[in-house]
Amino acid sequence: MRKIIHIDMDAFFASVEIRDNPSLCGKPVVVGGLPGTRSVICTASYEARKYGIHSAMSSDRAVQICPKLIFIRPRMDAYREASAITRAIFRDYTDLVEPMSIDEAYLDVTDNKKGIPYATRIAREIRTRVRKETGGLTSSAGVSCNKFLAKMASDLQKPDGQTVILPEQALDFIAGLPIEKFHGIGRATAKTMHDIGVSNGLDLRNKSKIELVSVFGVYGSFYYNIARGIDERPVCPVRERKSLGTEETFLKDVLELPELWKVMVRQAEEVASDLHRKNLFGRTVTLKLKFFDFRCVTRSATLDQFTSSAAVIAKTASILLEKTEAGKTPVRLLGITVSGFPEESSGEMRQLEFSFMKEFRSKGREW
Repeated sequence: MRKIIHIDMDAFFASVEIRDNPSLCGKPVVVGGLPGTRSVICTASYEARKYGIHSAMSSDRAVQICPKLIFIRPRMDAYREASAITRAIFRDYTDLVEPMSIDEAYLDVTDNKKGIPYATRIAREIRTRVRKETGGLTSSAGVSCNKFLAKMASDLQKPDGQTVILPEQALDFIAGLPIEKFHGIGRATAKTMHDIGVSNGLDLRNKSKIELVSVFGVYGSFYYNIARGIDERPVCPVRERKSLGTEETFLKDVLELPELWKVMVRQAEEVASDLHRKNLFGRTVTLKLKFFDFRCVTRSATLDQFTSSAAVIAKTASILLEKTEAGKTPVRLLGITVSGFPEESSGEMRQLEFSFMKEFRSKGREW
């Protein structure tokens, strides 16, 4: 029986800002772009959340809900520094640490460095040390026998809380859990679940694997297992990067295709630079668009060969752009992502011909 801990920092970015500026304590604080800049909220303090403000909400909408909202521009260096402190603490207890983002991680403490037999005690010690060594930042922890249950447990007593779900409690806990609360089930999937008569964990457990796979494909097996408290995914110390990309929200909606092409070229160069720096090559290029009415569409193409060429990425994105309403409908956001990395990247991998750049120019699209 494994002992898994999920540690999640509480309102991380906002908490770092409040720590560094105590006058913000107790006030509705958000980290993100200012209103009027087409930006979104990265993190909201718990005081701000009381107004219904949450991450990914537009800054304009947030200030409408709470006019007294205090906006702070992100300081990534400060957040990375605090994150490095927490990860060093984690590794004092186990080498099996899987960071999921800058502010959360899974730990497998079944055989831990301290020889502590109880995962709940380890989680308490870690949270105490995090608060002390980061200057007051709090975290929440979930403790259970697998990653899914540990993640669900860490959300139950936020902020600054800790919950354990014992193996014998798992089925009852899952049975009463609304399907929207399941980690890994987003809004669209939840709607499909409701369409097939699933509103909670018990409903999900009553579905056969065949039925779930027929609706959700390979994910159906995962949903079938977690409904029964089964999650055999290991805690992996090194997470393979699945994609690399960038996106931009415009100050004003963009209708003209030449302007969008310019942005695509710049983004392609940025992504290519990141790929080169990380010695990565990908085969799939994805274009993301958000229109003026907040409709979001994506278009993807898989190449015949791996590439890290800015010219190839830009050329592929331009072809994908022609398959959208861009040029007819104003665009609010544009993004490019490269994915489909090989198991091992090598500088000897063949890339598509750089002649794409010449073709790009010949069509009057600025490089």
